[in-house]
Amino acid sequence: MGNIVERLTNLDYIIVIAYLVILMIIGYRASFSKKKSEDETLFLANKSLNWSSIGFNMWGTNVGPSMLLAFASIGYSTGIVAVNFDWYAFIFLFLLAIVFAPKYLAAKVSTMPEFMGNRYGDSTQNILAWYALVKILISWLSLGLFAGGFLVRQILGIPMWQSVTVLVAFAGLFTFFGGLKAIAKVNVFQMILLIAVSLSLMLLGLSKVGGISALYAKTPHHFWNLVQPASDPKYPWYAILLGYPVAAVAFFCTDQSMVQSVLGAKNLKQGQLGVSFIGWLKILSLPLFIGTGILCYVLFPGLKNPDEAYMTMVTNLFPPGMNGLVIVVLIAVLVGTIGSSLNSLSTVFTMDIYVKKINPQASNKKIISIGRWSVVAGCIFAVIVVLAIDNIKGLNLFDVFQSVLGFIAPPLSVVFLLTVFWKKTTRKAVNFTLSIGSILSLGIGVTYLWILPSNKFPFWPHYLMLSFFIFAGLLIIAILISLLDRSPSIYTVNEEHQANIEKPAKSVWISWIALAIVMVALYIFFNGH
Repeated sequence: MGNIVERLTNLDYIIVIAYLVILMIIGYRASFSKKKSEDETLFLANKSLNWSSIGFNMWGTNVGPSMLLAFASIGYSTGIVAVNFDWYAFIFLFLLAIVFAPKYLAAKVSTMPEFMGNRYGDSTQNILAWYALVKILISWLSLGLFAGGFLVRQILGIPMWQSVTVLVAFAGLFTFFGGLKAIAKVNVFQMILLIAVSLSLMLLGLSKVGGISALYAKTPHHFWNLVQPASDPKYPWYAILLGYPVAAVAFFCTDQSMVQSVLGAKNLKQGQLGVSFIGWLKILSLPLFIGTGILCYVLFPGLKNPDEAYMTMVTNLFPPGMNGLVIVVLIAVLVGTIGSSLNSLSTVFTMDIYVKKINPQASNKKIISIGRWSVVAGCIFAVIVVLAIDNIKGLNLFDVFQSVLGFIAPPLSVVFLLTVFWKKTTRKAVNFTLSIGSILSLGIGVTYLWILPSNKFPFWPHYLMLSFFIFAGLLIIAILISLLDRSPSIYTVNEEHQANIEKPAKSVWISWIALAIVMVALYIFFNGH
């Protein structure tokens, strides 16, 4: 694989510099424009986000360097099956928009721990706040940064610790000064750029292969099936059907980094349309990310490491003058993911721990200061965790991301689903699941990934099924604790919050029904090959 830096022309350098200048201008204007309230601007963007900003920002948070690397890698190895992790998501995005978002906005909360604290008290809020911090640090900051460092190491050949330190420092600047508003503004620009560059790479690849028909003829036909047989060793249909929802509920419906964009919406309608918009954007994952890996399988067979599929396509297909655009996109997706993660980390620590527990009388200026210093601390911690993740052997990059999320997710999915759908859920059940349940789930994860790794100990089930078994076990235990609790402390309906819950507008229903029809059609089309 060629070195991009050696191929850079003056035009490439001009493109990179121009992009960085535009990025800084957008970030500066969003950060230092007139503000109504400093703390709101840093954390929830003055409740000013419309549907397009919400959709692009959520997508920008979701589409990190891991998406570019991992989806191309899995496309190279197994075809389109990984599209399930984006297209199957529309069901859980619908759950966020129609079931969870009305309750979140009606309660007027800034964080997910605050929402649960309103229902079950300070002990629950405190446990969930610390759990949310760990989740953001590991599943968002560290894994996103790891993928960015992996790419930079491929491109420049410098050690991981150097690459991730520079990357997180750059990404952290936007969050430090501008918070959610700056990140949202920057992400709209960056995601449009990502679509343009990734589509260009796809079209160049298709041209070299000879078109879509030629691509189909030169690949194994099972590459084009979303549903793989139960005998498939990598992604059997039952593992995706049962295991993926555990992570998806936690990821899309309860994760601070994803939900924070919705909390910053102008109103519920804009929030619900924004979540629908990311559902539409996720359709693009096939042509923009997975397709690149499949094209690489045809054009450059026999790669030693499938994780290099994306950069192999870039270094071999993009002509001189376009490599600068690739570097731009890598910066763009990193800033989107890391920036949103740092903003969520700052919000949870500041509002749920500092203001709630340490200094309830803190001024707005003090809250902003603490929020910014928590960003710095998060950057340092993420670099340390990245170096640990770099030592994981035996899993491809995509599996690392999905399996880590699969062990963090079960307690969150259990707690939030029971809270919303079963009124008899007790505080004792919630706190047990979030504390002891989390220790069990993360303990199994550490054993699976490091102590008794699955590549050496074949007794493990598929990591998606393992996540489902943990979820099912914790769900049963939580229900039993609630039923057997002799002095149950359950959620008492807040009449004011209940009165604030709005019904979806007609345009919201039209958007979701249209998306559902398209997704069903895609699943029918991409099967039976």
